[in-house]
Amino acid sequence: MLIALEGLDQSGKETQARLLRDHLRGGGRRARVVSFPDYGTAIGEEIARALQRERDYGPDVMQLLYIANRYERRPDLERWLAADIALVCDRYVASSVAYGAAHGLDAAWLADMQRFLPPPDLTILLDIAPETATIRKAVDRDRYEADLALQQRVRDSYRQQVEQPGWVRVDGELPVPEVAEAIASAVEARLGRP
Repeated sequence: MLIALEGLDQSGKETQARLLRDHLRGGGRRARVVSFPDYGTAIGEEIARALQRERDYGPDVMQLLYIANRYERRPDLERWLAADIALVCDRYVASSVAYGAAHGLDAAWLADMQRFLPPPDLTILLDIAPETATIRKAVDRDRYEADLALQQRVRDSYRQQVEQPGWVRVDGELPVPEVAEAIASAVEARLGRP
């Protein structure tokens, strides 16, 4: 099973990914967290430079880098899934659609380029307001985090995507334990457990 946690920066994805992994392990499943972008790869290092304004790439090149970064990890994702390891992704394919569409790129094009990646079985949107993200991280914001208007367009894109089958929206403004409980319930429902 591949579960993707999506949302704005500071929505709690990293924390909730770890909590969900631990929840799955507590239920007897093997599980691991995978984070995107993966800054430990060559393409991931280039993404980090661009986010810190060391490179000046257009939105299309940035999304191509993000997508390529996921393809770098595709063999690992496929191997882990084949070994029946539940994967909890801190960002996945929907991020490129959300951020790319927020920059005026074609959402269908962004989705189509990722069609050969393992599809998520469940995508969970941790929905927060852009202003909440600013409060949670007031300094050292990268080029995307610092643009509140962009963040609102990203949120709008996510809110459109969440209408698709296989998505669940969780209020990321709630306290961490309540968010974790809502996520665990959504995952258990997907697994067919009460």
